[in-house]
Amino acid sequence: MGTVTLRALSALLHYPDTDLRAAVPEIRRALLLERVVSEKQMLRLEPLLFRLSGGDLIALQEHYVELFDRGRTHSLHLFEHVHGESRDRGQAMVDLRDRYVAAGLDPASNELPDYLPLFLEYCSTLPKEEALAELSEPGAIIATLADRLDARGTDYAGLLAVLRDLSGGQSVPPEAMIVVEDPDDLEALDAAWEEEQITFGAMAPSAPDAAPACPQAQSMVSRILDPLHANQTSRSL
Repeated sequence: MGTVTLRALSALLHYPDTDLRAAVPEIRRALLLERVVSEKQMLRLEPLLFRLSGGDLIALQEHYVELFDRGRTHSLHLFEHVHGESRDRGQAMVDLRDRYVAAGLDPASNELPDYLPLFLEYCSTLPKEEALAELSEPGAIIATLADRLDARGTDYAGLLAVLRDLSGGQSVPPEAMIVVEDPDDLEALDAAWEEEQITFGAMAPSAPDAAPACPQAQSMVSRILDPLHANQTSRSL
């Protein structure tokens, strides 16, 4: 599995800000150079890449928050879709965090371990076969998210479709997932977010409207570009 590719796809799933916008050309070039993503898959990504690289940034940010941070339907926290807020989710996150630490990844951030961009960064640190095995574990969740985003008509559907292909996941029947709330039912949303959320260590969940920290996204972009620049330097020698 391509290290740069998974980091690039992870960065594209972060809250859109000026740093991510500026990095889009480099991200596109990195994906093309590593060739893990096929030409057909790149065509799926292009609408999102185009949108992130231009247009109204405030509108992009509002769309991101509405899509991913309000309700569980499209949540990027993987365990929300199978455990909800049950105690099982807490133990699953502890186990996942242990995997990160064993791989040498420090998950000390403002996001929980089941946050999909963080999980993708973890997979990028592994040898190809291990990365594929790890990515396949939440494959059904990723595939179901891809279907839901496609039904929503968002450009992020193409990104999740590519991740679905890489994970080999197949979407599952609705009854196999946690029942999702109506995103327009504001009272239900308020009640859900007022419930005590599971935390451990120094990590805590984000508020529903909170964007991922900009320094984290910038660090992610830097890790994407460093290998690309290193490859270009080695070719020029």
